[in-house]
Amino acid sequence: MNINTKTRDLALIPLFSVLTAVCTWIMIPGPVPFTMQTFAVFASLLILGGKRGTAAVLVYILLGLIGLPFFSGFSAGPGVLFGPTGGYIIGFIAIGLIYMLVTGLFGERDRVKGAALVVGLAVCYLFGTLWFTRVYNGSTGPVTFTAALGMCVLPFVIPDLIKLTLAFWIARQVRRRLGQ
Repeated sequence: MNINTKTRDLALIPLFSVLTAVCTWIMIPGPVPFTMQTFAVFASLLILGGKRGTAAVLVYILLGLIGLPFFSGFSAGPGVLFGPTGGYIIGFIAIGLIYMLVTGLFGERDRVKGAALVVGLAVCYLFGTLWFTRVYNGSTGPVTFTAALGMCVLPFVIPDLIKLTLAFWIARQVRRRLGQ
């Protein structure tokens, strides 16, 4: 790795961390409002690659953990990260790690990348839902895993798949312009 690559990484990783925060603040209204947070995670991985994209996700989470208002609704801190929905945020790390593993083993074809992101998203959903039921049951009252899936996952599956498709299209455009 030469000095230009290190400098580029030092610029791109925090840039994509901030992009994730900005996308988290973008709220799309609907019966169940959603943010563009997962879009930013997908775009980070598709544009930066597994290692740098995962690093951007980690930086995003750490900056939110220490108090920068990087999470949904301009929230921050351990209370958010360790609250009922924090498992989904932590699950973004799983998306990155699975993306790195799958593309490392099977290559960088679009089908491989897409499968890696879908599997990573499924693991994120699973981890987040398990986390939600554990924290919610401990603080608010009983909720079943099935009820948690209905509240926290099912309304977001279609929007997340649309965001994944959008991230692929934008990543292709960005990579083309960057000559990658």
